[in-house]
Amino acid sequence: MSTGRCLSGFGEGTIGRVRPYVIASAAVSLDGYIDDVGAARLMLSDDEDLDRVDEVRAWADALLVGAGTLRADDPRLLVRSAERRAARVEAGRPPSPAKVTLTRCGKVDPGARFFTAGETERYVYTCDRTVPRVRAALGSVATVVGAGDPLDVHRLLADLRDRGIERLMVEGGSAVHTLFLSAGVVDELHVVYAPFFVGQSAAPRFVNAGVFPQGPDNRMTLGKSRQIGDLMFLQYFPQP
Repeated sequence: MSTGRCLSGFGEGTIGRVRPYVIASAAVSLDGYIDDVGAARLMLSDDEDLDRVDEVRAWADALLVGAGTLRADDPRLLVRSAERRAARVEAGRPPSPAKVTLTRCGKVDPGARFFTAGETERYVYTCDRTVPRVRAALGSVATVVGAGDPLDVHRLLADLRDRGIERLMVEGGSAVHTLFLSAGVVDELHVVYAPFFVGQSAAPRFVNAGVFPQGPDNRMTLGKSRQIGDLMFLQYFPQP
């Protein structure tokens, strides 16, 4: 397999790496928000784009979201397409990828669909000092792993690679995207722009304030771009 970038698809270069190949994925408004302040979840994608996301999920060995996303959205984090699930099983893989979340404070609900939906491995990464409390709260529903004080994304990724995870899809939210992008561990960035503005300063943004390697003097490389209905998909390769 090639160790270079995959401009025709996604996720090449996974063999011989010390960490998983990471694709970060987000849908945002034109002014950079991933949700609004309303009680209902803001829909930024359409069915065609959700199917594109499902394709990337089916490629991945694991899907990662932050604990804040679990509390806000209660996602199932499963491959939706029956055909893609069947293809994974035929290839000797579980129907859906492993699930990963990270929490600094240890606030996780064992009744969340992250833990109850689907038959797959579940990993919770937290600060070393909170491991005993999180293990007591979750019992046998997930493997709880310490990743440093403060939580170290490099240590998290190295542990996932040791567990056989070669391809990781990171789905947010804001704090997680900020953590991964500022640490320079994202190999591909997939962003879909919805043609409207949110304009609410209290709403969550794609990323928070941070120091990012990909600044004006180190621009990302544009891979694929395409229109999906009234949405626009962009694939970027962050520079090392």
